[in-house]
Amino acid sequence: MVTPVAKRQAVRHIQEALDLSERRACALVGLARRVARYVSTRADDAALRQRLRDLAGQRRRFGYRRLGYLLAREGFRPNHKKLFRLYQEEGLKVRHRGGRKRALGTRAPMTIPQEPGQRWSLDFVSDALICGRRFRILAVIDDFSRRNLALVADTSLSGGRVARELTTLVKRYGKPLMIVSDNGTEFTSHAILKWADEMKVEWHYIAPGKPQQNGFVESFNGRLRDECLNETLFTSLTQARQILADWREDYNTVRPHSQLDGRTPDQVARQEPRGHAPEALVIPSTPRHKNRELSF
Repeated sequence: MVTPVAKRQAVRHIQEALDLSERRACALVGLARRVARYVSTRADDAALRQRLRDLAGQRRRFGYRRLGYLLAREGFRPNHKKLFRLYQEEGLKVRHRGGRKRALGTRAPMTIPQEPGQRWSLDFVSDALICGRRFRILAVIDDFSRRNLALVADTSLSGGRVARELTTLVKRYGKPLMIVSDNGTEFTSHAILKWADEMKVEWHYIAPGKPQQNGFVESFNGRLRDECLNETLFTSLTQARQILADWREDYNTVRPHSQLDGRTPDQVARQEPRGHAPEALVIPSTPRHKNRELSF
């Protein structure tokens, strides 16, 4: 018995089991009578706890900050200290998976676009069906709004296929000023070089072995794998495409983005003011990360 709550329970048990007075029971336990008579005035957080558990069950890879944004949308506005306390008491901490190696060397701030549609980033992510058959996913994002423009899944994605998908995206979202990618064979193929020349789009290749120079899409790939690919068993390519489409819609329109002040990528792409996002919940970053900036 360490905490006052445990000692109060022991006092009540002794009184009922041995028919002793409160004074005698408190003396045996070593608890002051005023502490034994204390009645908590803390508000009943049953509804908040239940909703926090429900959201954590639906979004198993969300931490307490992102869950806080979702709670704020529903009218729950606990401050960040109370939210973190409830998050810990409910045992909802996200289990961290193994880390990855990070490149060493000189780092410099990455230039961030000032408007949606100025720069797109491309990359591939791979996964497998339960039968063991591998498939690849082409991810395209807008670096300013962080909006996912496409998730194209197939067993084979050639340079020509990438060019056709980009043409479709240009018709839908307009032409970007620049596209950033790594030096994969699909992105350095004649089909892509011809497409970039005909569309008058500048294509920037990052330095070999430096994925951090394409940090926006690499960060997106991490969220995609952590929240979708690692959480799902794919039985067929058709099912995988449907799940990816649903996750993409949720990512763009529902999921709060921490680097966008809790707004969604679609809100930023539409240039909606910050007031459209749930600003009532203000969750400051840990002090040691206060001045961190995206760099490569």
